[in-house]
Amino acid sequence: MSDSSALLGPVELAPALQLHEVSKRFGARWALVRLSLTVRRGTALLLTGHNGSGKTTLLRVLATAVRPSAGKVEVLGVDAARDPESVRAQVGLLGHANYVYEDLSGLENLAVLARLLGAPASAGSEALERLGLSPKDDRPVRTYSAGMRRRLALARLFLKQPAVALLDEPFVELDPAGVSELEARIRELHAAGTTLVLATHHIEQGLQLCTDRLHLEQGRSIAIAA
Repeated sequence: MSDSSALLGPVELAPALQLHEVSKRFGARWALVRLSLTVRRGTALLLTGHNGSGKTTLLRVLATAVRPSAGKVEVLGVDAARDPESVRAQVGLLGHANYVYEDLSGLENLAVLARLLGAPASAGSEALERLGLSPKDDRPVRTYSAGMRRRLALARLFLKQPAVALLDEPFVELDPAGVSELEARIRELHAAGTTLVLATHHIEQGLQLCTDRLHLEQGRSIAIAA
């Protein structure tokens, strides 16, 4: 029997995310097992579960960074297997790794991505300031602290507001002030209409930020709360 759940925001809105019997296998291990899920636009979904429960794999499947072994994924009505580029244009992913250019400054890093996204030239400076970083800091990123690197990675989401933001442990490497600041920025994204999917072990923060919760165990949907 398949795992099936519906997490609904406002009824009139079309689904932001739909998974139909999605499974993902790595060698002999199944990371996701026949997972079906509907997330309405405007939802803020908290993913919980132990390490290895499938949270990161689910986020990477939604971002088209990993292809499922079986099943169908739709993002904003687009079949992710048939048109992954259209999906990527609408989705922002923050993964465990920060993926920055070590020899460039923070602003130079964002300028590269802004051009790819078609964002305005001023977007990089504005995004850095929103995350508490200075656009005038011309040091290479390799000199940044771990917390500064994380803030820079997060700033990428604010270059061009994504329709869907996928956040995998966004609070790691942040001090308490950084966590509070990030919470405010996540609320801004959600208030502006971005659908959020947030995986974190910081359950208290997650519950404060999210409207719905999905608990995974061994790649299966175990519990739903709204």
